[in-house]
Amino acid sequence: MSLGTDLRLILTPEKVKDKYIDLVSYASDAGFYYLVPKAVVQPSSESEIVNLLEYSQSKNIPVVFRGGGTSLSGQSITDGILVDLGKFWNKVSVENDSDTVRVQPGITGAMVNAHLRKFQRKIGPDPSSINAAMMGGILSNNASGMCCGVAQNSYHTVKFIKFILPDGKIYSTEQKDDYVRFEKESETLFKEIEALKSQIVTNESLQTKIREKYKTKNTVGYALNAFLDYEHPLDIFAHLLIGGEGTLAFIAEAVMHTVSDLPYKSTGLLYFEDIFSACQAIEPLIESGAAMVELMDRASLRSVQDLEGMPAIVKTLPTDAAALLVEFQEQSPEKIYKMVFGFSEKLSTFKLLETPDFTKDPKQQAFYWKVRKGLFPAVGAVRASGTTVILEDVAFPVAHLGNAIVDIQALFQKFGYHNGIIFGHAKDGNIHFVVTQAFDSPEEINRYDLFIRDVVDLVVHKYKGSLKAEHGTGRNMAPFVATEWGDEAYEIMKRLKKAVDPQNLLNPGVIINDKADAHIHHLKKMPKVEDEVDRCIECGFCEPNCPSKNYTSSPRRRIVTRRVLENLKAENRIQEYNLLVNQFQFDGLDTCAVDGLCAVNCPVDINTGDLVKKLRVNNHSKLEEKLALFAAKNFDFVVDTVKLGLIVGHGMNRLFGKNTLKSITGALHKLNTSVPIWSEKIPKVPEFTLLNYRTSLNGRTVVYFPSCITRMMGTYAHKEKNLIETFYSVCDKSNINLRVLKDIQNACCGQIFSSKGYSNAFKLTANKVLEKMWLSSEEGKLPVVIDVSSCQYTLKSILPVLTPENKAKFHKLKIMDSIDFIHEFVLPNIPARKKKGEIVLHPVCSLQKLKTHDKFVEIAQTYADKVIVPLNAGCCGMAGDRGFLVPELTASATFEEAKEVKQCSAEGYYSSTKTCEMAMSEAVGANYESILYLVDEAI
Repeated sequence: MSLGTDLRLILTPEKVKDKYIDLVSYASDAGFYYLVPKAVVQPSSESEIVNLLEYSQSKNIPVVFRGGGTSLSGQSITDGILVDLGKFWNKVSVENDSDTVRVQPGITGAMVNAHLRKFQRKIGPDPSSINAAMMGGILSNNASGMCCGVAQNSYHTVKFIKFILPDGKIYSTEQKDDYVRFEKESETLFKEIEALKSQIVTNESLQTKIREKYKTKNTVGYALNAFLDYEHPLDIFAHLLIGGEGTLAFIAEAVMHTVSDLPYKSTGLLYFEDIFSACQAIEPLIESGAAMVELMDRASLRSVQDLEGMPAIVKTLPTDAAALLVEFQEQSPEKIYKMVFGFSEKLSTFKLLETPDFTKDPKQQAFYWKVRKGLFPAVGAVRASGTTVILEDVAFPVAHLGNAIVDIQALFQKFGYHNGIIFGHAKDGNIHFVVTQAFDSPEEINRYDLFIRDVVDLVVHKYKGSLKAEHGTGRNMAPFVATEWGDEAYEIMKRLKKAVDPQNLLNPGVIINDKADAHIHHLKKMPKVEDEVDRCIECGFCEPNCPSKNYTSSPRRRIVTRRVLENLKAENRIQEYNLLVNQFQFDGLDTCAVDGLCAVNCPVDINTGDLVKKLRVNNHSKLEEKLALFAAKNFDFVVDTVKLGLIVGHGMNRLFGKNTLKSITGALHKLNTSVPIWSEKIPKVPEFTLLNYRTSLNGRTVVYFPSCITRMMGTYAHKEKNLIETFYSVCDKSNINLRVLKDIQNACCGQIFSSKGYSNAFKLTANKVLEKMWLSSEEGKLPVVIDVSSCQYTLKSILPVLTPENKAKFHKLKIMDSIDFIHEFVLPNIPARKKKGEIVLHPVCSLQKLKTHDKFVEIAQTYADKVIVPLNAGCCGMAGDRGFLVPELTASATFEEAKEVKQCSAEGYYSSTKTCEMAMSEAVGANYESILYLVDEAI
C-alpha cells in the first residue's frame, strides 16, 4: 500500500493531506530551508499520535511536529511526515485563579494571552511572533522574547508537561504514578538519564560551564541545566523537551505558570548618535527598572521609516544613528512616573539626538511594538527580488554588546552584506542580525558558509556568547553545537538523543547533525514572481487571520505555491507544473475569501487577496469579461433578475418543501461549481419605498446609499422592519434628514466585480458610483452613508481605478458605513432608553481594515449591558458569494467562533454586513442582524 493509504487507515481520510499542492506548500517555514514532506497529517487525539509514531518506527519514516511554522532555523520542515497541529490541538484552560494556564501545542501564544487578559495575567514567553507562533513551538524552542529575559522564558515558567515518546508511551509530570511508571516502563531511558546526570554532577568544570551559559539566553543544543535543576529523571527529561525542538518527544499538553501583565506602561523611542552610544545606555536603563529595551540600528529603522505613524525624526536620522525602544511597566501610575522620572534625570549623560517623549497612550504603544515585532519581515520586504532573508540571533554579555555589534558590522563589510541590519533585545545582550542574499550559485553559498563560520568564531571564542539566544539550534547551528559546548557536553546530548530515539526519526538533522556543512543544505529558492510574492519572507504572521487556512490553503502557502510554480517552470518540469496549476485553481484561487485580513497581521501589508484578484483576471475568458461589463452597465437589470430568482426560489420552497431549492441547486453545483447553493438563511426580497426624508429644518442631512445586498436581501425573518426601514427609523428618532443616492436602482459599490477580478467592470462601476455620490452629496458637502461595512471598504478603495477627474472628487467625499454613521450622528446625541442585556458581536473584516472595530464595540456597549466579542472572531469566509459557491469554506472559517458563541446565552447577535450575518446565523444557529436594529430598539 502507498503511504497515503496507510495513513488514512491510521487516521481518517480527511486528516491526511498528500496532494502535490499540500506537499510543496508545506515545504517552507519562516526559515531559509526547504524540504518537501511525503505527507501532511492533522491528527486530533493522543491515540492517533501514538499510532502515527508506531507507524513511523515500523516504516523508518521521519516525523516532524509543526505548530505555527514561524521557526527561523529550519526545525519545522521535513522530507518525512509533517504533523500539522494547528487545526485540532488548540484547547486552553485558565486554572488556579489564573496563576496557571493549561495549553495544547496548536494554540497561538496570543490566543492564550487573550484568555488571560481579563485576569491581568499572561504567559512568560513573549516572542515577536506570538500572534502566529503556537505553544508547541514556543515550548519546543524555549521561546523568550522582549520582556521575559531568562527568568520568565518557557523553561522557567512550565509547571507540568505531558508528552509522548517515540515508542508511543505517554507520561505526565502532573501524575504521581507516572514517576514510577517511567522508571519501570522506560527503564533504558530512565537509567541513561541517571547516568548522564551523574556524569555532569561529578564534573565541576562542566557544572560551572552549564550554570554560566544559562545566565544569559541560550537555546543551543539541549537544556543541560535540567540535569542540575531537577532530581527525578522524569522531571529532567520533561524539561529537556523545552528547547528540544521536537527531537525527543511530542508535547501533548503543558501547564504554564502565568506572570503579571502590569496595567501601567510608559513607552518611548530614544535616538542616539551611534549604536555604541545606544549600548552604553542599556545598563543604566536596566538599573532604572526598564522592562523592555529593544535596540534598532539605522538600517532597520530605515526599513520602517515610511510607515504611517512613525515619528518624523526617523527619516532624518544620520547614517550611524540607532534607537532604543524602551518600556517601563508598573502596578500604579505613581510608580511609573517615579521610574520614568528617575531615568530622565540620567539623560544628560547619553549622546541623544533629541529628548525622548514617553507615551502612556495604549494605541501609540501598540504601534511602536507592532513596528518592532515586524522589523524582520519589514527588512525582508525591501530586499532585492530573488534573494533570501537570513536572520540569526546571538547573545553577548551586556557589557560587551557595543563592541560585539561593531565587530559584526565589520563582518558585514568583509563579506559584502552592505545592507546588513541589527536589532534585538538589548536588555539581555540578545541581538538579531539580518542579511539577504541569493543561494543560486556555489559562490553565493560559499560566501554564506564563510560568513557564518566567522560569526561562530566571533561569538564563541572572542566573546563567550551564545550562538542561539532564543530561536533554537535548528539546522543552521546544528554543525556548531560542539563548538559552543565542547565535546563532552555535545556527547551527552548525542547520548540523550540516541537513548530516546535510537532510529533518529523525530526531526532528524535538527540539533544533532553530524554533517559539518548541514547549514548549507536544503536551501530555499526564491525566484522573482509577483510583487506580493517577492516581498513575502514566509514568516507566517498572516495565517491566524485566514478563513481558508484549515480548509484548503493560507496566504503563506499560496505564496509558497506561486514560487514553486516559477521554479518548476524554470526547471522545465512541465507535468508537475500543470498538476500544480490545476490544484492551485481551487485551493489557491477559488477558496480565497480575498478579505485582506492577511495584510492586517502582515508587518509589510502584503494583501494576498489582491494577488488572488490579479490571478483571477488571467482566468477569465473574453465572454466572461463581456458579461461582467454588461452587468456593470446594466446593474439595475442584475438586481431585478436576482430579486426575481429569490422570489421564485422562496415560492418553490413554499410549494414543494423548504429544502427543495437547496436540493436542486446542490445537484446542479455538483455538475457545475459556478452554480450557487441555496441557503435557508437567504431572506425574502424586502418591500420598501426609497424617498428623500426630512425630519426638521434643523436636522443634519446625510446621503443614504442602501447597498444592493440590502435592496435584494435586507429583510430579517424575525423582524417587522427590513433594514432600509430600520435605517429610516433611526434617522427619524435622531432628527437626521435623508437624501437617497441618485439613480439608486443602478448603483453598486463594485465589490462583486473587484473580488472576482473583473477589472474593467470594476473600473466602470467605481467611476459611475463616484459620480452618483458626488452629485448626491452636493460635491462632497454631505456625508454618504452605505449600510454595509464591506461596501464602505470597497468604496474607500476605488481610488486607483478612478479617472483623474474623479480622483480629485474622491478626496472631497466623506463615505461612512452604519458604524461610522451611528458613532458620529446618533451616539453623542441620543441616549439609550431601553438597553439590551447580553449581546454578541461579529466584527466583520472591513472593520479591522478600516480600523473602526473600537467604534463598533463602543456603540454596542452604549446600548447593551454586556458585550461579548468572541476571542475567535474572524472572517466568516462568506466573501460576498463564496459561501454560496463553497459552503465548506464558511463552515471551516466560522467553526471556532461559532463554538465559542454557542456557549453564550445572549439576547441579540449583531454585525454590520448582511452576507456575514447570514454566515454566522448558519454557523451559530442564532439570528445575527445589523447593529442598526440594536440602536433602533434602544433609542
